[in-house]
Amino acid sequence: MGFETVRFTCPVDEELICTICRSVLEDPLQVPTCEHAFCAACIHEWLRHQQICPVDRRDLTAHQLKQVPRILKNLLSKLTIKCENVRFGCDSVVRLDQLQSHLTQCEHNPKRPVPCNQGCGLVVPFDELPQHNCVRELNNLLQNQNFKQEQLQAQIDEQRQQLNEQKREIQALKDMIRTTRVINLPHALPILPNNLPQPDHYVNEIHQWLRGLQSARVTRWGGMISTPDAVLQAVIRRALADSGCPPAILNELMENAHERKWPPGLSTLETRQLNRRRYEQYVCKRIPGKQAVVIMACENEHMGESMTLDPGLVMIFAHGIE
Repeated sequence: MGFETVRFTCPVDEELICTICRSVLEDPLQVPTCEHAFCAACIHEWLRHQQICPVDRRDLTAHQLKQVPRILKNLLSKLTIKCENVRFGCDSVVRLDQLQSHLTQCEHNPKRPVPCNQGCGLVVPFDELPQHNCVRELNNLLQNQNFKQEQLQAQIDEQRQQLNEQKREIQALKDMIRTTRVINLPHALPILPNNLPQPDHYVNEIHQWLRGLQSARVTRWGGMISTPDAVLQAVIRRALADSGCPPAILNELMENAHERKWPPGLSTLETRQLNRRRYEQYVCKRIPGKQAVVIMACENEHMGESMTLDPGLVMIFAHGIE
C-alpha cells in the first residue's frame, strides 16, 4: 500500500499515484511494455488474482515487473511528507527518502526501540515499556538460548557419529586395499579354481548368518526410508558386515536398499501403499543395533517374485522396529 496523499505538503503529480490504491507510490514497480507503475505490494496482490495490467488489461506476470526509472525515484524522493506519528504529537515534515530514518529516531514513535531502564538492558518498543517485565523476558531469553544450544549440541553429536562411521568405513577400505596388495604380490600363492567356495558353502554360510540374527517385527511400515543417503547406507553396510554377513552378498544387499532396485510390489509409493497389509507376512531379521531389517529371498519364497529380490532386501526405517 502507498502513502496517503493527505500527508503530503506539496502537490503530487498524477504519475506518482498508484492506480490500485490511489495513494503515492511506495516501493514502486513498473510494467515494461506500457510503463505503468504501481506499489510493489499492490501489484503483487493484484497479480495473485488476475494476470493482467490493472490499467490497460494487457497480459502481465510478476516476473515481468521491473524497477521504475531513476527519474521517477528522484521525483518521489523530493516529495515532503508529514510524519505518520502526527497523531502522537510529531509535527515534523521530511522528504520522502528520509522518512524511514526519521521514524527510527522520532521521539513520538510508539514503536521506537528504547533500552529498558529497570536493569535488564534489553531493547524494547517504547509502547511496550510499561508492561515490560525484566525477569520474565530474561527467562524467555535464557530458555531460547538453552534450546538453541541443545539443538547445536545435537547437531554436533550427530556429525561426530557420522564422522566416526566414516572413519570406520575408511579403515575398512584401507584394510581391503592392503589385502588386495598382498594377494597381488609376486610371491603370493595363486587362487586355484578348486579352492573357490562351492555354492553349497555359500548357502550354508548365509543360513548360518541368518540364524545369528534376531527376528524383527516392523510396527510402522510408513517409516520406511526408500532412498537412503550415502552416510546412512555406509552405517548399515558396516552393521551388516559386523553381524557376519557373507562378503559375497554384502554389496548386492546394499544395492537392494534403494527403491530403484526394489521388485514391482515395492517399486513405487502407490504400490507400497496398496501392498502394506502384505508386509506383515515378511520374515524379517533385524540388522543389529539399527532401525533396519534384512528380508532374504530364501526365507520369503512364500511372498512371490513381485515382493522379493535375490539374494535379499535391506529395508531401512526412521522408526518402528522391534
